[in-house]
Amino acid sequence: MNLQQAISEGVKAAIQESYGANLEAVELQATRKEFEGDITVVVFPMLRIVKGNPVQIGEAVGQYLVDHVKEIKSYNVVKGFLNLVISDAYYLDFFSRIKDNEQYGFVTPSKDNKAVMVEYSSPNTNKPLHLGHVRNVLLGYAVAEIIKASGKKVYKTQIINDRGIHICKSMLAWQKFGNDETPESTGLKGDKLVGNYYVKFDQVYKGQITELISQGKTEEEAKKEAPILIEAQEMLRKWEAGDQDIVRLWKTMNSWVYKGFDQTYKAIGVDFDSYYYESNTYLLGKDNIEEGLAKGVFFKKDDGSVWCDLTSEGLDEKLVLRSDGTAVYMTQDIGTAIQRIKDNPDIGGMIYTVGNEQDYHFKVLFLILKKLGYDWAQHLHHLSYGMVDLPSGKMKSREGTVVDADDLITEMGRTASEISQELGKLDGYTQEEKDEIYNTIGLGALKYFILKVDPKKRILFNPKESVDFQGNTGPFIQYTYARIQAIMRKAEFDLNTKITEIVLHQKEKELIKQLELYPEIIQTAAHDLSPAIVANYTYDLVKSYNSFFQNVSIFGADSDQEKLFRVQLSGLVGKTIKSAFKLLGIDVPNRM
Repeated sequence: MNLQQAISEGVKAAIQESYGANLEAVELQATRKEFEGDITVVVFPMLRIVKGNPVQIGEAVGQYLVDHVKEIKSYNVVKGFLNLVISDAYYLDFFSRIKDNEQYGFVTPSKDNKAVMVEYSSPNTNKPLHLGHVRNVLLGYAVAEIIKASGKKVYKTQIINDRGIHICKSMLAWQKFGNDETPESTGLKGDKLVGNYYVKFDQVYKGQITELISQGKTEEEAKKEAPILIEAQEMLRKWEAGDQDIVRLWKTMNSWVYKGFDQTYKAIGVDFDSYYYESNTYLLGKDNIEEGLAKGVFFKKDDGSVWCDLTSEGLDEKLVLRSDGTAVYMTQDIGTAIQRIKDNPDIGGMIYTVGNEQDYHFKVLFLILKKLGYDWAQHLHHLSYGMVDLPSGKMKSREGTVVDADDLITEMGRTASEISQELGKLDGYTQEEKDEIYNTIGLGALKYFILKVDPKKRILFNPKESVDFQGNTGPFIQYTYARIQAIMRKAEFDLNTKITEIVLHQKEKELIKQLELYPEIIQTAAHDLSPAIVANYTYDLVKSYNSFFQNVSIFGADSDQEKLFRVQLSGLVGKTIKSAFKLLGIDVPNRM
């Protein structure tokens, strides 16, 4: 039984003994800073069951708790609030139990627990990863790590959109204008090279539209009749028919892109356990549609097309198979979900990290899978997130106005370098050491800026603002961690010496209370699929530590025991910062 439970049970016993009444629930909250205390019992809700003055009720309950719950040192009553002061012994005992626990806050996965599959990234192979992908990748990776820490086995996966008309556009433009250039001959990353030809296709396509309009075509006619689009459509037909030359070109150009993606993922610091490819999955789902027809989940219209009627659920009728028998995206998403369970039978649920423009699609997908009778469909989640904007406006891939992920990472390191040099924080370091720290700070700034925001909210990303060494930023937290490491290096005594009895400073108690929240924070973040909960907890922990640092002398303590405890406490805060940031995929430097 933890302390909160012990207090709740004690309050119920006090009410039973003093008033002969049975309380079903007890409301607890953190004591407000202007009052003495650690945990507050809210008396007002008890008045529904206990008749009397709330102050008198609070006094009776408070005295009972002091007499019967050993952790309660004293109490005070302010109107209808009973403020409880927890003994130093409780906090010191808690501290001694967790200070050497490297896995503090983490839950070991149970063999009985079903695994969770988290899908993220899922790019198209016609362009490099951009800032929008970065938010997707960071969210998916962090959610996977947090769920793992909460006690579940996790599979990280992505589905690569490696087929379709958009892929053929890049291929055709390279065929027409590429002069056989390769990543090796140009020195470009493969995804960037292929992306350049996607932009080139759009430029030519728009030029042809303008020309056709000048010849008297309507805009709609011109868009359909542009010669380069017709050629791309023909290329797609050849690919689907297995044309050897087209398939060979497709494999070559996709291999360039995959190498480029891998470099970017490595630079960002994310990984995957498995990959699915749309070229393998786009035919999946047709058999499932036939099964659904037999069960009455789907119905066939006069033209032979197959639909799912979701009007009774407040949605609409959804096409799942065209009249010519070809699949739509919904078909292959149904088939891919089912295939993933076949590939990993221990999966009990899946999380799709996809932008909020696909909210409706996933409502429909999950509902159809439930109607098909799959138990695991009850545990499907769409991790819906808002778009990322820049001060200059929205990004557009076709026009080449996106913020390239690799360029962004480089720019973040450069920004960190400029600010660090202005502050003079790295004097005496070699250039190689400086560059490594700049990269750590820059990536930390980028990741934290994105992850501290609730996933559902849209973000306006400002690189300069994110690399501020003050306020709710990654570098501010990293700097506090580095400061703690400097304290640990300065300590010239045995840190394993046991603490006997000391009187805790209020700032020390506040810090331990923050540390006590960490396991609950991980569980809440996993439940809500929100890395922002971990990010903002870490910021609160750092604020609490800096307040402690400014108000309590560590090495100037009155006794060796106090000095030892304050260094140990600093060390535990540092470990917790590192642990929380690792869940977010953020590194922390030992020196800054």
